[in-house]
Amino acid sequence: MTSAVKVTGVTHVYVTEERATLAVQDIDFSIGQGEFVSLIGPSGCGKTTLLSMIAGLILPTAGGVEVGGEPVRGPSSKVGYMLQQDYLFPWRTIEANSWFGLEIEGRLTPETKQSTLELLDEMGLLRFKDYYPTQLSGGMRQRVALVRTLATDPELLLLDEPFSALDYQTKLQLEDLVLRTLRAKKKTALLVTHDMSEAIAMSDRILVLDPNPGRLRRVFDVPADIRSASPLLARELPSFHGLFREVWQEFGGESDADR
Repeated sequence: MTSAVKVTGVTHVYVTEERATLAVQDIDFSIGQGEFVSLIGPSGCGKTTLLSMIAGLILPTAGGVEVGGEPVRGPSSKVGYMLQQDYLFPWRTIEANSWFGLEIEGRLTPETKQSTLELLDEMGLLRFKDYYPTQLSGGMRQRVALVRTLATDPELLLLDEPFSALDYQTKLQLEDLVLRTLRAKKKTALLVTHDMSEAIAMSDRILVLDPNPGRLRRVFDVPADIRSASPLLARELPSFHGLFREVWQEFGGESDADR
């Protein structure tokens, strides 16, 4: 499988006037094209630091990151980033928010506007295109954020706890929608989450990090029957519960990773 992401010997140190803090140390992993991988671990294990390095927002102190076979030296249109907060502009309509990334990249054309409208339609949002963010629910706003991310057609999506602020029912619905959409478009994704159930239900593989500093502790392959089921139905499978117990044991029952 061709690597969409390759992280090699990555270490990062945050330096202030008072101290130097080792956030992650000597991490190696790769993600194949079209693969959905989750990154879990206790608070402070460097999950968001890793995402930021893959996104090119910060550079590693040591080691290297490649996306699409090219070294990451800064932000790139190859990478889309979806966060816990939707960060929609309240003064722009849903349609205008959706093509904001295209506008920033200088790629806003009648054709890309039309493709964005098609994405809104796929997400069940087309009839709300002239609404403003305050007129939508939290789940609908996150769907708009997903459209905005997909509109630029990135090769890789980085998802930093995008469902954690939603109620449980909306969260399950969005998990299913996001996973179906990314699989249909053959996108590669890396999800950071504190929710072990979410990681198991959505992923092909799960990377577990140790904290202080963050190191790769273990990699779990998700069984085929879980991968082929929707996130909701996957949670009912015997293999899901077996894997949940196995992942939980990696934390000794003391992690907050199941929240």
